[in-house]
Amino acid sequence: MSPDKTGELERPVEISHSGVVEIRDPGARARKASELIDEHQAAVNELSRLRRAALDEMVSQGMTQTQIAGVVGMTRARVSQLLSSGPRPERAMLGTGELTIAVGGKFEAGKQDPYAVVSAEMLAAYEKLSVLARRLGLTSEYEVVPPPGMVDLNRANLIVIGSPRILPFVGQVVAADTRFGFRADDDGHYLVNHQTGEAFRSPSDSGEPVDYGYLGRLPRPDGRGTFLYLAGIHAMGTLGVARYLHDHLDELYREVKNRRFSLLVACTYDPRKRTIEKVEALTSIHRGEGGS
Repeated sequence: MSPDKTGELERPVEISHSGVVEIRDPGARARKASELIDEHQAAVNELSRLRRAALDEMVSQGMTQTQIAGVVGMTRARVSQLLSSGPRPERAMLGTGELTIAVGGKFEAGKQDPYAVVSAEMLAAYEKLSVLARRLGLTSEYEVVPPPGMVDLNRANLIVIGSPRILPFVGQVVAADTRFGFRADDDGHYLVNHQTGEAFRSPSDSGEPVDYGYLGRLPRPDGRGTFLYLAGIHAMGTLGVARYLHDHLDELYREVKNRRFSLLVACTYDPRKRTIEKVEALTSIHRGEGGS
């Protein structure tokens, strides 16, 4: 079986051994066998993660490994082994299969290739997420979204990086967040708490090496799942959000699991090296309705 577009598992794929055997061309036969192996391996990995998550939950409820073994019909040694190995539950924060990390590109004077004008900070944010994905046993694919930023959001295992300035279509989806969002006025772009009206303007606009960013899981336009979204007021804020996700993934997973959420992040950076020095949550986590 394989993850479907809603993030849930489809019905098991029936393996037709005879069907594969009957393919006369050896190249086609090898390709079909590989496809079936990949489909089932992805499903096995996701089921292993779900099992590990369930075992972790029972531990958090105060159950001993011996008690868990009795409930699930395993030996205590096997329970101990599963709790220390297998896909980590928090990897579901990113996705259940190969990730697509879509990065907003922009045209600049004298340059026409958006792949060449993705900022160094945006590329660093992608690298931070790809390293995190590999650590969790996930592969990732890099995709640049050229102007005018019309990214396809109706895909499973999607992470989008870039502010609404370069990804305006995503900005429209952010409007579905009833707590946090982006706004702009004559003084520039900023973040806002819709419920309190509190504005969060980037200190970097006043020369301080601090920027703010947005992290959230948002609904897909087709209503069949969600995607993860990272964006700063400025480029350093975007990198700061990626750093925050990298450093706090397990905490976020414990808080929100697969539900929609959003929060604002603050980062302090070295203005000369353009590297992040410190990240922290600027607000509490807002939990939205529904999940992936």
